Amino acid sequence: MFVPLLERHAHINPSISHSASLSSSLANSFPSGDTETDSDQLSGMHTSISEILKEKSPKPSRRSLPCLAQSQTHPLNLNHFLSVPLSSEAKPEAEGLSQSVSSSCSLLPPHTAEEGNDQYVEESEVTTCETKADESIPLKKHSARVKLQARNDSVQGKKSAGSSGLFFRDGKKRVDYILVYKKSSPQVEKRCTFEKNLRAEGLMLEKEPSLTNNDIMFVKVQAPWDTLCKYAEQMNIRMPFRKKSYFTDWKSKTMGSRFHLRCRQIKSWLPRNPMKLDKEALPDLEETDCYTAPFSRARMHHFTINSREAFFSNSTRSRIIHHVLQRTKYEDGKSKMGINRLLGNNTYEAAFPPHEGGYKSRHPIKTHGAQNHRHLLYERWARWGMWYKYQPLDLIRRYFGEKIGLYFAWLGWYTGMLIPAALVGVFVFLYGLFTMDSSQVSKEICEANNTIMCPMCEETCEPWTLSDSCVYAKVTHLFDNGGTVFFAIFMAIWATVFLEFWKRRRAELTYDWDLIDWEEEEEELRPQFEAKYSRVERVNPISGKPEPFQPFSDKLSRLMVSVSGIFFMISLVLTAVFAVVVFRLIAMEKFASFNWYFVKKNWQFATSGTGVCINFMIIMSLNVVYEKVAYLLTNLEHPRTESEWENSFSLKMFLFQFVNLNSSTFYIAFFLGRFAGRPGKYNKLFNRWRLEECHPSGCLIDLCLQMGVIMFFKQIWNNFMELGYPLLQNWWSRRKMKKGGGGGPNVENKAQLPQWDKDWNLQPMNAHGLVDEYLEMVLQFGFTTIFVAAFPLAPLLALLNNIIEIRLDAYKFVTQWRRPMPARATDIGIWHGILEGIGVLAVITNAFVIAITSDYIPRFVYAFKYGPCVDKGHHHKNECLRGYMNSSLSVFEMKDPKNSSLSIYCRYRDYRAPPWSSVPYEFTLQFWHVLAARLAFIIVFEHLVYGIKSFIAYLIPDMPKGLCDRMRREKYLMQETMYESELTHLQKERKKKGRRYHHEWP
Repeated sequence: MFVPLLERHAHINPSISHSASLSSSLANSFPSGDTETDSDQLSGMHTSISEILKEKSPKPSRRSLPCLAQSQTHPLNLNHFLSVPLSSEAKPEAEGLSQSVSSSCSLLPPHTAEEGNDQYVEESEVTTCETKADESIPLKKHSARVKLQARNDSVQGKKSAGSSGLFFRDGKKRVDYILVYKKSSPQVEKRCTFEKNLRAEGLMLEKEPSLTNNDIMFVKVQAPWDTLCKYAEQMNIRMPFRKKSYFTDWKSKTMGSRFHLRCRQIKSWLPRNPMKLDKEALPDLEETDCYTAPFSRARMHHFTINSREAFFSNSTRSRIIHHVLQRTKYEDGKSKMGINRLLGNNTYEAAFPPHEGGYKSRHPIKTHGAQNHRHLLYERWARWGMWYKYQPLDLIRRYFGEKIGLYFAWLGWYTGMLIPAALVGVFVFLYGLFTMDSSQVSKEICEANNTIMCPMCEETCEPWTLSDSCVYAKVTHLFDNGGTVFFAIFMAIWATVFLEFWKRRRAELTYDWDLIDWEEEEEELRPQFEAKYSRVERVNPISGKPEPFQPFSDKLSRLMVSVSGIFFMISLVLTAVFAVVVFRLIAMEKFASFNWYFVKKNWQFATSGTGVCINFMIIMSLNVVYEKVAYLLTNLEHPRTESEWENSFSLKMFLFQFVNLNSSTFYIAFFLGRFAGRPGKYNKLFNRWRLEECHPSGCLIDLCLQMGVIMFFKQIWNNFMELGYPLLQNWWSRRKMKKGGGGGPNVENKAQLPQWDKDWNLQPMNAHGLVDEYLEMVLQFGFTTIFVAAFPLAPLLALLNNIIEIRLDAYKFVTQWRRPMPARATDIGIWHGILEGIGVLAVITNAFVIAITSDYIPRFVYAFKYGPCVDKGHHHKNECLRGYMNSSLSVFEMKDPKNSSLSIYCRYRDYRAPPWSSVPYEFTLQFWHVLAARLAFIIVFEHLVYGIKSFIAYLIPDMPKGLCDRMRREKYLMQETMYESELTHLQKERKKKGRRYHHEWP
């Protein structure tokens, strides 16, 4: 099993070439009779040492995980950990490997005679049940230990390092899973029965006390070859069986090789993309050449088994063991099974697959290679220096599973798609910056030294001149200019293109990761569901077995209570928004009459800034409450399975946080200044505070300030909670460990700890899985698209945050968290539907922001209906807007604050008749023209953008045509390969038995 690894890496590491020659002589020393018989029987199959040495190693693949796991899935320095060193006692293993692979896993011989009888010592415990269980397991033979000590010093040092962290005490059997329990736990009988049943299922267990806490005991779990084969067949795990004929090769023959040769030459002249990962540093990222099929012990001769140790990858082994742990009983009864229930009743403290060693090395990875996959992920993914590189998705998927791999694939795709959106947003912002001084509206406001504006409050405030708000008007033009409409349309189309192309990217990933034909197996029921409805049973239409059933009336009543709780929390959010509105009204009066001239002059900025900060603190405080309420409401519904629970919890968390985050933004965008009234007839809240008005240049700057502050501070807070909080927790754990706070001996050097002890001191993955990760990004997607017309820099902030977010999450998964159970998934779940809903909402909100919040429509109506260009042929922008500011301000007659007997005229923002008119203070015709134009714009904008979105979605297929053709061709070639392989096998069987055979199917 070690020869293929040595052969494949001999050209990379010359220091192991002598091992290859030694393995060649070892292969020639096999008994001649057995070797000949086996080579005759299994010619064309990679199951004998002689065949492996003769055949050139196949090109590693990307499509099939097991192909990579056998070829170059392990870094260069991992061969000492994954194979037994070459010595005299390794010959029986090689001899056992040279035997033909039978059609059943149970008939495969053990690697050595010692390995078949090898058992493990378990620590004695106080309880009688544990003592009896330990007595049933004999001690290891003394001869095995003597032989293990007789090895040379260099190999012994590496072996001890590996066995202390990733192997059983014999240094051979690899640890696939870790169970943790406390010796003081009263659930001894359940644990004893559970572990006894695990052994009956074929798993091997070995106990190890913790070096940092005397009350902690680790149970190392390993799945032997027979058990892996049995459950791989039950779980329909796809494994490699033959080399693949590429559709691209067939296609190149039909299109001509000269064209492809020219393309390769032109590509070689171009500079290398610096964002691509170096394949020499990551040998795992090469392309695939293996077909896969559901594993079957009856057809094992079809599968490519170079090494039984490497045939099943680490993540596959962990998934198989988790499958066994979930279905093993600990008591008599239908529902008394599963590791989740034992974790819930504190029988076990934790259950997790171990990390593959440390993530740091004293030697550079370029010269000495990676120690393990975790070290490789840290060096090529999680380090901050790799921020500009593409993510090694295949390696992420191989180490953490497809579900986490899809999350990082989606996050990377979203981040890449933000680049064009951020560039266009920056261009729109720069356009506003360069045209700020030449804007006609800003010029008129800055030059209006004689325009007296009405007081902002009725008692202590005084009239003010319009030119005082010159800076405010110029800043408003940065975000409210001619490019706003274009950018809103662009972002609506961008959201559709992002989702449609993500479907294509997901299809490619599911093909490359062998998930096309994968169907999620029937989930087990949640323990809470079974405990609640165990009295009523119904036959499951899928499994055909009776299971607890929730009556419809009970389900409906619980759902109604949950919906009522959701509406109550939403009303709480609206109450908080109302409190912020009251604060803004009070602050407006105070800042407008403030003694400090700087604050009094910039009272708009002061009011908006303090209101946003108060609102942000309320948002972050309520988020903590919402999470607990969502958790309680979801448990109240009693979902049937874990996926139903996760979907229900995700939807509640999104609704709560979306409303909490955007409610104040909706108020500023659509309600601020709409119901303030007019001078002399202001609308007041509680007959005390006058409602807030918009600035003469519009309310868009308030919306922009609201979005910028919340988005910036929320991202900083999220990044701290994602990385800073786990770092503090792990630092505190290490501090207690050094002081012996756990009751164990002081451990000054962390390197002395075995891997399971190190992993136990890390933080577990969030209880909600990837819900928090997806929720953060989906809320950011909403902020980036829903009000993007008011804040064109939102995509840029999102892009910068996501570049940091990818490395933060990578660092967290690799270094700060225990290794999660590798789970499979074909998509991102309920979040895709939520993203599509946000895309639809974004079109509506941007249409209303442009029509109602911004001054685009009033300026447009003035330029084409009331401006100086109405009777002229040309339509120069600034020329046509001359006099716009005066047209948008109405006149009010008020008493002079210095002499009450006199009256003066002040201006306010509205379209009303002057006091000397026959109908004073009534709406003018221009008001109705602007209102009609706003409604018409909303209708035209929505229909136009929805039409473009639908047309683009229709044009972009969910799966690339080339991928469809490749899948169909590979399916055809796979059937042909299976037919030929079966025919060849049966012909060899007849030849072996001396029967005549023909070329037709026997």
